[in-house]
Amino acid sequence: MPSEKDLFANFERMRREIDELFGDVFGRSALVRHAGFVPHVDVAYIGDPPASVVVQAELAGVDPSRVALEIRGRRMIIAGERHGSDATGCFYQQVEIEHGPFRREIELGTDVDADKARATYDNGILRVEIPVVLPEERVRSIPVRKTIGQRTADET
Repeated sequence: MPSEKDLFANFERMRREIDELFGDVFGRSALVRHAGFVPHVDVAYIGDPPASVVVQAELAGVDPSRVALEIRGRRMIIAGERHGSDATGCFYQQVEIEHGPFRREIELGTDVDADKARATYDNGILRVEIPVVLPEERVRSIPVRKTIGQRTADET
């Protein structure tokens, strides 16, 4: 008769095979499970007109000193790694907390001043606030020339 440990191992193997066949049908993606995890993010604009962009990323269990944060034009990139449990000598019945390396690119939707960005980490939430750069209103006068036939007045 198989041991209880074997029954759980077979169940876990069967669940992985079903995930691979059906992907997101059951609320998870086999690709995400094998490639680390993808942190959830919220992007908000503060003010009217917007004065800053606030990005919050759910990074519970990630050491904030090991998070890389970059702003490239209108994209913000968050990268790092969440490590799994260090428990040895134990058998898991269920593993749902995804771990591994991650890289997330967020489109900001507006020009920002990356030099003035501020990032904080509290209770597993990374919060990045970036001031919006308002487009410079450029006014340029354009002279209107009178045309005579197909030539302008200056060409005559």
